[in-house]
Amino acid sequence: MAPINTAFGKELKKYGGFDFNACYNCGTCTAVCSLSTEEDSFPREMVRFSVLGLKNDIKSSLKPWLCYYCGQCSMYCPQNANPAELMMTLRRWLISQYDWTRLSGLFYRSLPVTIVAMLLLAMGVLVYSIYENFNLERIMHTGHTFEMLAIASVFVIILLPNIIRMWYFIILKPGLKIPLIRYVTGLWELVVHMFTQKRTLGCDDNEVRWFEHFILVIGYLGLLFTTVFLNWFFNESLFIIILGYVLSAIIFTITIIFISERIRKTKEISKHSQPSDWTFVTWLFLMGLTAFAVRLFIDLKLLDNNIWLYLFHIIILVQWALIIVPFGKWTHFLYRSFAMYFKKIRG
Repeated sequence: MAPINTAFGKELKKYGGFDFNACYNCGTCTAVCSLSTEEDSFPREMVRFSVLGLKNDIKSSLKPWLCYYCGQCSMYCPQNANPAELMMTLRRWLISQYDWTRLSGLFYRSLPVTIVAMLLLAMGVLVYSIYENFNLERIMHTGHTFEMLAIASVFVIILLPNIIRMWYFIILKPGLKIPLIRYVTGLWELVVHMFTQKRTLGCDDNEVRWFEHFILVIGYLGLLFTTVFLNWFFNESLFIIILGYVLSAIIFTITIIFISERIRKTKEISKHSQPSDWTFVTWLFLMGLTAFAVRLFIDLKLLDNNIWLYLFHIIILVQWALIIVPFGKWTHFLYRSFAMYFKKIRG
């Protein structure tokens, strides 16, 4: 039997909040969860693993990723222990374990470190702009080149090794023998969940939330393709221009809804926001809004006299690409999709 690690509870609190003393293991959270099954029951099991400090069992488990945080378990918890937030906390902790650079854990645990990193990247953009003597055309071309390089380098250098580490913890280390054919036939599961997150529909009364996330994913991926591969800011095709406007408008419109919900705290999912939650939704909002504004200023021929707008946009873009995408909450989107893929191939 693995020894009990009581210090793990203190470690977890740095990634979120959960009152271990409040929970008396009644199992109400599992009983009310619409996604919990006999084969994959949670969050009660994850609560017990966390209390006992069974790190290896948590790292080899997919159950934190099978939870889509509808908040029902916290709403019905007789002790107000907030098991839904524990599941969210475990996802943050798991991301820190997958990340070979350990920067994810550092950013999750320390807001000052995140702020300093953001400021350093902003200063880097401003220093480069001064070096280019604020030449808008050169800075914009550099910005477009950065987008292409950032996508490739972040995926190859950071995200891909992290996915391999996730596979190691979940498949290889537990000694599971999975035929190669399963990896191939299960790929469709990865694609479906990455684009639709359809498991969210299994949560009670969650159709609206699923639709909002689905539209946001389409808008984000569409704008990424339009700006990077179709070079939206320099493209003169009316169709591409309008497409970019629509996609960027989708992003900042949906994120306004999410920000509003977090401010008003009307839903269980919005009541317990960590800095990483605010950073993710705010920067995504700014990404869509500033992209829309930059293209609008280009079309109105106002950007040459308002280079500050593009500089603000590129600062947000650099911070998003180098901090939030590889080390922040954005990775939930990636790891959750692969969790569903691993679940499929495990059978």
